[in-house]
Formats: sequence, structure tokens, C-alpha cells
Amino acid sequence: MTTIGFIYPDHAAEDDYPLAEQLLGGAAVDEGDIRLAVEHIYGTDKHAVAELLDLGSETRLADGATLLGKHEPDAVVWACTSGSFVYGWEGAREQADRLAAVAGVPASSTSFAFVHAAHALGVKRVAVAASYPDDIARLFVDFLKAGGIEVVAMASADIITAAEVGAMSSEAVVELAVRHDHPDADAVLVPDTAMRTLQEINIVEAALRKPVLTANQVTVWEGLRLTGQHRLVRSLGALFRQLPDGSA
Repeated sequence: MTTIGFIYPDHAAEDDYPLAEQLLGGAAVDEGDIRLAVEHIYGTDKHAVAELLDLGSETRLADGATLLGKHEPDAVVWACTSGSFVYGWEGAREQADRLAAVAGVPASSTSFAFVHAAHALGVKRVAVAASYPDDIARLFVDFLKAGGIEVVAMASADIITAAEVGAMSSEAVVELAVRHDHPDADAVLVPDTAMRTLQEINIVEAALRKPVLTANQVTVWEGLRLTGQHRLVRSLGALFRQLPDGSA
């Protein structure tokens, strides 16, 4: 049994994680089951710099790591995009390193998951379809650029709180991703772990005929990467339809 722990902010779309666990359970490539354990930390529910810096602070993440301790995780992921990229590339790296130190296992965050997933797919140019206010979305663009990914188009829906994002309908999620594609983009990135996306990924990819990377999708994938696990799951998009050697 491999256990991956996720520190999730507040409540919005955390039901994507038991869904992912169910899908991973039916897609065994490596021996052994995968368990996805989710624990919550709380802050001000607002996509604004000061609030996000507080949400992703060392103290709050240490609290999350403590909560995950009872699950004895093999790796831990800070399941929040904005609460990691708001620190910038070096700050987010330090954030993940400190989380690893307190958890005693490898650690990462959703922001790094996007970069690692894009590189795994050979994606160099992307369109970003963000739910955030514009100033926050631009910080994500800066983070991607620091990770060697060119952003050819960025759109922001100007949604202030995670609760509002979590209330988006499936149709609204698909429309957001499809409407903000760009012909020069190799993939479309949809940040924000507050958005339910796992059941919409294949719909968007079919419409765009290119990969789509979403926050909860890449977060789960990053946890697998940290633990050396791999799963082929046809319903979770192009990212989960190939192994590290490029085979499908």
C-alpha cells in the first residue's frame, strides 16, 4: 500500500480525491494499492496575495502535515495552486522543502505539479484558463515562465473565493477551458484545486484535441511521481494515458 497525503485548503472540490483513488484502483500498473489521504487547513477564503501567503505559510502547512501523520504518508502534496505560486519560484521551492522536512517524506505542491506534468507531456507553450482575479492569474503565468513554459494566452474569470469556484457547474468548467484555448498552445492549463475537473478532462480534450492539465489532476499525478508509482487511467486525460517512458 502506498499512501499519498494531500493538504487541502478549506472545502470546495476535495471530492475529486476519492474519485481519483477509485479510478487509480482500477488501473494497476505497479503492484500495490494507492491510498489518497486528504486533510484540511483553513484560512481566509479569498484569492488575494496577503490571504494566500498566510494560507501557504510554514505554520499552516506544518499543521497540515501533523494531521496527515496518522495516515503515515509516503509523500505529501500541498494541494493548492495559488497558495504556492504566490511565493514565486524560489519561495515555493522553500515552501515544499520545509513541508518535506516537517513531514519527513518527499513533498511538493500543485504549482510544481503543473510544471512537472507539462514537461512530462513535452508541452512547451500553453494557454491558461484561470478562475482567479487577473493579478493572481498573472502570478501563475510568472511561475510557469520560471519553470520554462511559455504562456501564449491567459484568461482570468475574476472569481474571488474558492467557495464560488467549487460551486461551478460541470458545464461552466468545460466552457471556461474550451473558450480560452489558443491555436498556438500545446495544452490548456486550468489551475485552482477548488474546481472540480476530473470528470470534465476528457470532454475538454475531445473538444480541443490537445491535452488539458487541471489542478486536482496534476496534484494527484505529482503524488504518484513522488512515490515512484504510475497508473494508466484513460478517464484522466493525456497525462494519465502514458508511462514515464512515453508508452501508453
